Amino acid sequence: MSALPTWDLNPIYPGCTSKEFQHDLQWVVTASTELEASFVDTKKDLKELISTYELILDYLENLDAYSAACLTTDTANEEYMKAVSQTEEASLVVQHMQVAFLNFLATRAEEIAQRSGEGGDLEAYRFPLNELLEEQRHLMSEEMEDLANDLARSGTDAFSRLQEALSSSVSTAWDEQTEKTVIQLRNEAFNADRSIRKKAFEKELEIWKAYEVAFASSLNGVKGTTITLDTRRGYASPLDRSLMQSRIDRPILDALISTIEKNLPMFRGYLQNKAKALGLESCAFYDLFAPVGKEEQHFSYDEAHAFIVQQFSSFDPEMGSFADQAFKNRWIDPESRKGKVGGAYDTAFPLAKQSRILSNFDFTYNGVSTLAHELGHAWHDHVVLQKSNLLRSYPMTLAETASIFSEFLVFQGALEESSKEGRLALIEHFLQDATQVCVDILSRFYFESAVFSRRKEGDLSASAYSALMEDAQKRTYGDGLCVYHPYMWAVKGHYYSSDFSFYNYPYAFGQLFALGLWAQSKQTGTDFPASYKELLGATGSLPASEVAGLAGIDLADVSFWQEAMDVIASYAKEFADGLSD
Repeated sequence: MSALPTWDLNPIYPGCTSKEFQHDLQWVVTASTELEASFVDTKKDLKELISTYELILDYLENLDAYSAACLTTDTANEEYMKAVSQTEEASLVVQHMQVAFLNFLATRAEEIAQRSGEGGDLEAYRFPLNELLEEQRHLMSEEMEDLANDLARSGTDAFSRLQEALSSSVSTAWDEQTEKTVIQLRNEAFNADRSIRKKAFEKELEIWKAYEVAFASSLNGVKGTTITLDTRRGYASPLDRSLMQSRIDRPILDALISTIEKNLPMFRGYLQNKAKALGLESCAFYDLFAPVGKEEQHFSYDEAHAFIVQQFSSFDPEMGSFADQAFKNRWIDPESRKGKVGGAYDTAFPLAKQSRILSNFDFTYNGVSTLAHELGHAWHDHVVLQKSNLLRSYPMTLAETASIFSEFLVFQGALEESSKEGRLALIEHFLQDATQVCVDILSRFYFESAVFSRRKEGDLSASAYSALMEDAQKRTYGDGLCVYHPYMWAVKGHYYSSDFSFYNYPYAFGQLFALGLWAQSKQTGTDFPASYKELLGATGSLPASEVAGLAGIDLADVSFWQEAMDVIASYAKEFADGLSD
């Protein structure tokens, strides 16, 4: 088997110590300072100031994405750590300018209303500028915002880096000759041998147990800071701030959550059927990803490349061509290695108008599906990177739509090429993912809600966090599982961000919105790819309700979410019927 490639970051910067990287760092600082000084000049044109503001954000995003991309492939690299630190220092200057910019916009609110109205020269910026004005109403004083941003580097951001570094590097003895990192242990969850899955699960729990004090202290710091700052900024709760960032409201969230809750029996029934297929009385947490049916087809990296391009092209040739270039131009880092973070992500570089994808490809269909997911993000980036910063910055809710839609395209293609037995295995894989995105995500939503409620009263112990997590899993998985994972709060880095709380429900939103769009594509016909691209292009400049409205969808209507859920239910029924044949 040929060696996996590493990604090529040279088109972005030659290196973290390169003159190009250092030049852009200095430019961001200088330009931010100069722009902030110009806010007092009442003769400066608003549109010109907005353009400069957007360019500064583009440069900072480029620097931040590059330094983070380097560090996530080698978390112990001191040069990369320094670059991340340098970028954070520059970002403090930008953040100071951003606070001043928001306050400046408030002084021009009447002008913004006029020029962003119908026919105005800032009409395209109507929603983004109003969103910034709403954010301004939640600002603390400039001095307090400066202090909060500065302290984040040694507080919440440091806690997040600690979680990331530990979870990517700690290891334990697997046998007399081999050590496995926690990421490698978690990858064994896909092993067909239950004894190996169970052994890996138990060793993983031992690792989390050994480091639980560090993780609990980190989470206490992040959530405590979040509560303090959100309160000072006038948000009713961290969830309210999250909803604003997600560009949805409570009625939309309630419609989404209630639909998932209503369908929990369907997911539990699937897990009970999976247990039967595995010859078990009940599934344990370490059985969630166990393969069912015919052993999954293995893919070389080149085969994954060809298959994804084929499926994307069958939907939209332009999308397929884009994915092909991403592989050929080495935009992807697929190798799993020590020091590299687990999981997968896509990151965009606005100056180069390119993306890069980190994954841990394991030569299975699951690995192919993950690549398709991240390439969906990259395709979304490709569509919006042609726009200016304020018109392309989309929320997580809509970000997950493109990725899951792409996953589903690959799933449909795989079904068409499979045998009867292979089809059953693919459907089970789809149901695995759907269970994670709906059931497990709901458990994370319950957990985080409970944590914020309890954290107001003081620090929580590691055992308290584990108890809350297990309770949340029991509420969602119910009798679908007999063994739970009490340390998922230590596993998931999403909990360790104070910039975006409730980094969970947007995934469920994305999955069901994507499935709803796919159902529509079957009715719309050949014009749908163009409509889909138009919808993606609007995700940065409109609230989620108006983006959905372009497709005639009412997000507060539970019938839409149920229609999407019915797609999952149809496969759950086919899986159950297939087992009885």
